[in-house]
Amino acid sequence: MNDKIKIIAGLAIFVLIFTCPFWINGGKAKDVPKPVLSEKALAAKTCVLPKDEMAKNHMQLLDGWRNSVVRNEQRVYIIKDANGIEKEYDMSLSNTCLACHTNKAEFCDKCHEYASVNPYCWDCHVDPNVKEASL
Repeated sequence: MNDKIKIIAGLAIFVLIFTCPFWINGGKAKDVPKPVLSEKALAAKTCVLPKDEMAKNHMQLLDGWRNSVVRNEQRVYIIKDANGIEKEYDMSLSNTCLACHTNKAEFCDKCHEYASVNPYCWDCHVDPNVKEASL
């Protein structure tokens, strides 16, 4: 019974510390960045998959492409569009994706920084728009 005040004070301090990040941010989350599309991407009006599906599942698609190209030597991705028409795409980050989405910093990096992810794509691939310094 004598420790009742200590327990209540301890719980109050715990709740204050635990909820502090919510108060500091004012209950507002950072706005989700909008990827900047190039003129070519805007003109194409279509991507390999629908926009919502690409936003959610692009890493799974790219992983599948990598496995197909590296392990099975399959380099063409065939998919049916909404009208049932088959379309073929080269399974290539550099030649397919970056052909339309030319600005990696404005298209890829913005969302990856927001989501705090560090994709390993760039361990092998290079951004064609960045010139490396010669050794």
